[in-house]
Amino acid sequence: MVASGYKWGKGGTIAMFMGEYGHTIDAKGRIIVPAKFRESLGDNFIITKGLDNCLFVYTNEEWQRFEEKLKTLPLTNKNARTFTRFFLAGAADVELDKQGRILIPSVLREFASLQKDVVFVGVGSRIEIWSKESWNDSISNYDDNMDEVAENMDSLGFTI
Repeated sequence: MVASGYKWGKGGTIAMFMGEYGHTIDAKGRIIVPAKFRESLGDNFIITKGLDNCLFVYTNEEWQRFEEKLKTLPLTNKNARTFTRFFLAGAADVELDKQGRILIPSVLREFASLQKDVVFVGVGSRIEIWSKESWNDSISNYDDNMDEVAENMDSLGFTI
């Protein structure tokens, strides 16, 4: 598959990430970010814990939108506090080096079980970073579950 990132509009950036791209992580925790993703991400961006034991990668603009949504959650709600803590406690501002690599902090590498082979997956407004093994396990269930998932999307107001 092809990894893609798009920019639209003047003055503001709306990134649309799609595709998957495999890479390896080195012993120091550095990994090359796919070139097509780098253009839309810029020189620095945010990585945090994601759902399904992967990492979420956001442009700075998209991260700001996400933070604003988190700020609207009620502090008095335990689930809201846990949800906010999950995403913010592990968040890291990373910067590309001259070779197009980033250093993924050890706490995030451990969370996502990133050892050697990893997969970058573009999913709209963010990128996910998966261990290759976890990604393969995840997609192996697609055929079995996709009809049910598609049916349930209707309850979210999404129809094909």
